[in-house]
Amino acid sequence: MGKTAVSIGANTFQFFTRNPRGSRAKAIDVKDVAAFLEYAEQNDISRILAHAPYTLNACSKDERTREFALETMEDDLKRMEYVPGNCYNFHPGSHVGQGATEGIRQIAATLNQILKPGQHTTVLLETMAGKGTEVGRSFEELRAILDLVELPQLMGVCLDTCHVYDAGYDIVNDLDGVLEQFDRVIGLEKLKAIHMNDSKNPFASHKDRHEKIGEGSIGLEAFERIINHPQLQGIPVYLETPNELEGYAAEIRMLRERYRKG
Repeated sequence: MGKTAVSIGANTFQFFTRNPRGSRAKAIDVKDVAAFLEYAEQNDISRILAHAPYTLNACSKDERTREFALETMEDDLKRMEYVPGNCYNFHPGSHVGQGATEGIRQIAATLNQILKPGQHTTVLLETMAGKGTEVGRSFEELRAILDLVELPQLMGVCLDTCHVYDAGYDIVNDLDGVLEQFDRVIGLEKLKAIHMNDSKNPFASHKDRHEKIGEGSIGLEAFERIINHPQLQGIPVYLETPNELEGYAAEIRMLRERYRKG
């Protein structure tokens, strides 16, 4: 993954801890880990982001489904200790009719079981578009989860541009206002990663369909404002657009051309 990232002009990357639609993970190869850490240092690869499988639901009605989420995330965090100082992102889940309050309680309960004092990985809640019964459709719902976590210093947030725009946060016309609201509700110090995606759907659609940068309803000018916003400097950006490697390389070049250093 590190070599692939460097080959397209990236200095960080996101990866799935295991099959994004399944549950199996490869055994840890200690030599491979050591080789990656050396390569990352040599090539200035900054904080990488692990993504939990999409199938996890920590607030399902079904107890076994919740247990599966807990077991998988707990195993993932043990594996992440081989590459300390990085982040682990997950979709909070869908309450499936139980109500957001119960979903929030269940998500926090899972986090309180898997977070360990002294761990070296920051766990991120991802902002969601709000389709169906998703939890995390608002900054307030994410704050409610964080308020119930017993080790809040190990937690952060990943802001997905498509998701927040589809959820009704107008990052196109009022980026300053959205960031002010995020800071007031959650705190910008908790913002540890950005998923940069355009949206196939209109504002506040609650649909969650990613588009290539500049080809959706958010538009290239908005992304230029995002990457140059003074409050967002230093936060790693990860592309999740519907692309192959060549397309990602083109997006990285395009964004770098529009980045104004200083």
